[in-house]
Amino acid sequence: MIYDVIIIGAGVTGCAIARELSRYQAEVCVLERDEDVCCGTSKANSAIVHAGYDCMPGSVMAKMNVRGNEMMDQIAKDLDVPFKRNGSLVVCIDKDSLGGLRELYDRGIANGVKGMRLLSREEALAMEPNISDQTEGALYAPTAGIICPFRLTIGFAENANKNGVDFRFNTDVEELKKDAEGIWHIRTNNGEYKTRAIVNAAGVYADTFHNMVSENKIHITPRRGDYFIMDKDMGNFVTRTIFPQPTAHGKGILVAPTVHGNLLAGPTAIDIDDRESTATTQQGLDAILDGAESHVKNLPIRRKVIRVFAGLRAHEDHHDFILGECDDCPDFFDAAGIESPGLSASPAIGEYMSGLISSRYHFAKKDSWDPVSKGVLDPKQLTMEERNELIRRNPAYGNIVCRCESVSEGEILDAIHRPLGARSLDGIKRRTRAGMGRCQAGFCTPKQMDILHRELGIPYEKITKMGGESYIVRERSKGGEDR
Repeated sequence: MIYDVIIIGAGVTGCAIARELSRYQAEVCVLERDEDVCCGTSKANSAIVHAGYDCMPGSVMAKMNVRGNEMMDQIAKDLDVPFKRNGSLVVCIDKDSLGGLRELYDRGIANGVKGMRLLSREEALAMEPNISDQTEGALYAPTAGIICPFRLTIGFAENANKNGVDFRFNTDVEELKKDAEGIWHIRTNNGEYKTRAIVNAAGVYADTFHNMVSENKIHITPRRGDYFIMDKDMGNFVTRTIFPQPTAHGKGILVAPTVHGNLLAGPTAIDIDDRESTATTQQGLDAILDGAESHVKNLPIRRKVIRVFAGLRAHEDHHDFILGECDDCPDFFDAAGIESPGLSASPAIGEYMSGLISSRYHFAKKDSWDPVSKGVLDPKQLTMEERNELIRRNPAYGNIVCRCESVSEGEILDAIHRPLGARSLDGIKRRTRAGMGRCQAGFCTPKQMDILHRELGIPYEKITKMGGESYIVRERSKGGEDR
């Protein structure tokens, strides 16, 4: 078949665009090289909804950030995504730099950010007692928030799929060619796909696809960000997201609670050449410790950390989002250079890009479009009576698989069997939080593997952590049939 639109990349940007395009009478497909949605930058970021004061006024980034922030309440409600407007503080610890807070405030006003206030030292410390004793003042932005990036991306994708969008995983795009009739031929490792239009939402590889078809080259640098995640008994150490004053390399080392009750510190901003290098380094982790402890006092990262991780941001040389149809290549649409605040901006990017594309091809709206999708049922959100009734009807919800996060077998079965369901341990983790607790899946991995093997018929040797060759079991020690 010939699709109307094919989107390359199933991160939060590609999935947001897919969901918005699913409003229209169009044949849409998403191609993703990995085994699931949310396998790149979208799974390894700060989980922050930025207010929008940091972006340069007039930039595409600023417009998308502020609009995306405004849309997030309804998006989170429709897609059943954990989201909280906890507010943020930009902390100044140098009296000579207090003018920088005023510049950020003025920039935020120009961008349309609402409710900001400049705080004195005393006001800032009263609001957050654990910020540095060297604090001279702060910028408070109440519209900033925290969100679950996994659930947001998966929610976009599941709702798009519910409304008719196809997804093809483990499908690596290798070549793009346009024929004399204006149809794109996309060669992949899984055969050829045809489409009238392409949306390039390929993250750190977006310049690769853009430069295949355009003479106006762009260049993306992978910018690695390292993070610490601390245990849940640290979740209230600060209640708001704490930023230092930003630099040319980003917003600095933040300290923030998560919507799931942990405490997060990071990221670094280290430019690298390798677009697959997501390993943390001692240099990066040391930088987090120095940066976080300069603005938040008595932070016991070394004693409370349960996990470190790193993600890559797609930093384009001009430091702005590239959105729209390529000037010298009709029917090729870029959503490139989507770095921070890309997560915050994703609803607006989806809205903007689908508007461009639907107008360009005169797509009519569907009468039957449904904006609502429910995530995996979490029994912990039920009353005791409701939970007991759930277990009575389905005993799998009474079998706890992940002790740290109290995730039941029923939730894991839901994650596997729902549309675009989990096919790996990380796929289960992103949908249920199984394995995200203190023991980091040390207890529940074998149990999850048993469920994947039983439900999907995947041999134990073929079960992966995150697709590809990330196998958990290499060979059997005793041989023989499964027991």
